Amino acid sequence: MSWPHVCLQELGNVNTGSTPSTTNPAFWGASGTPFVTPGELGNSVPITSAERNLTQEGRAAARVAPRDAVLVCCIGSLGKVGIAGSEVVTNQQINWIDFDRQRVYPRYGYYACGRLAPQMIKLAPSTTVAILNKSSFSKLEIPLPPLDEQKRIAAILDKADQLRQKRRKAIALLDSLTQAIFLEMFGDPVSNPMGWQTAQLADVADFFAGNSLPAGVDFEGQNGGYLLLKVSDLNRLENAECVISAASFSEKPGSRAGTAPIGAIVFPKRGGAIATNKKRTLGRPAILDPNLMGVAPKANHLHSTFLAAWFSFLDLASISSGSSVPQLNKQDLAPLMIHVPSLQLQEEYGMRLTQLSRIVAGAAKSLDGAASVFSSLQHRAFSGQL
Repeated sequence: MSWPHVCLQELGNVNTGSTPSTTNPAFWGASGTPFVTPGELGNSVPITSAERNLTQEGRAAARVAPRDAVLVCCIGSLGKVGIAGSEVVTNQQINWIDFDRQRVYPRYGYYACGRLAPQMIKLAPSTTVAILNKSSFSKLEIPLPPLDEQKRIAAILDKADQLRQKRRKAIALLDSLTQAIFLEMFGDPVSNPMGWQTAQLADVADFFAGNSLPAGVDFEGQNGGYLLLKVSDLNRLENAECVISAASFSEKPGSRAGTAPIGAIVFPKRGGAIATNKKRTLGRPAILDPNLMGVAPKANHLHSTFLAAWFSFLDLASISSGSSVPQLNKQDLAPLMIHVPSLQLQEEYGMRLTQLSRIVAGAAKSLDGAASVFSSLQHRAFSGQL
């Protein structure tokens, strides 16, 4: 069955979000109208809260999206979508559509807009940050079946998505167990209620400071050698926990100070990336670029999994220095106190995490299955085959 395709601007009001002055404290409060940013999109659950809220005065200085408006990121994470569960305000990275309810059922509009990302990426000019302006976005088209059919499609996709969301919650719960097991075995890493022997981090770990990367070749899974690691490589899907790939590769090591071994914990050390609090364990030796730092456990003191868990409790931004540009240096981390249980107990912790990882892997496989079902249903729904 074939349905007409209609551009968004003919199906409702398209608006771009706005940010009231962040320097005016009267605009911002602990409660009020949720101020939505792209980080709060990507979930099919209607958005009714956000990290920041606008007061009545702040709300009056912004464009307010009504309940059931579909929110689409048009700068950065192109095509990331959400749906308003109450009145909200969004920042400028988000366009929102208040669909004509006589023509578009909001949940259907949400799922239809969720399929626009490939078109948006194709239309966006080649710039450092992907941007699709409101004019181009408004002209994007979605298929428009009759309203009753839209409701039927949305109901089917809602059920399929609920299964996918349950799988995601299970994985998130399993991930949180990593810290729970640590606390059970070793206690709080700051207050040290179990009275473990303590040491300065510099005494039980080695530090690696990134430097200019040498020339390399494209990484295509080569054995041996060294990954040429950049901050952007930490965002690769396959590097979500353990770094096993990068864009580039070298057969030869870099400088001794900048070449980190397997088991080192790596993280951003300069600029806004510090605030992302990303920490990864190296699964392969790597040469670090100037924006990365590495800390490797000394074998006679720390186990890598223990050190990684200890780092998971550490907020990097809280110990960074510098005013205009945040920075992390060895002197910021070296004096930090870390408790040092027996290596035997640390290894037991590592074995428990290995068992947990197997369970997570099984849950991830189940999530892949649910995602495949959802994707298949989406394809069939929007091609008139459902």
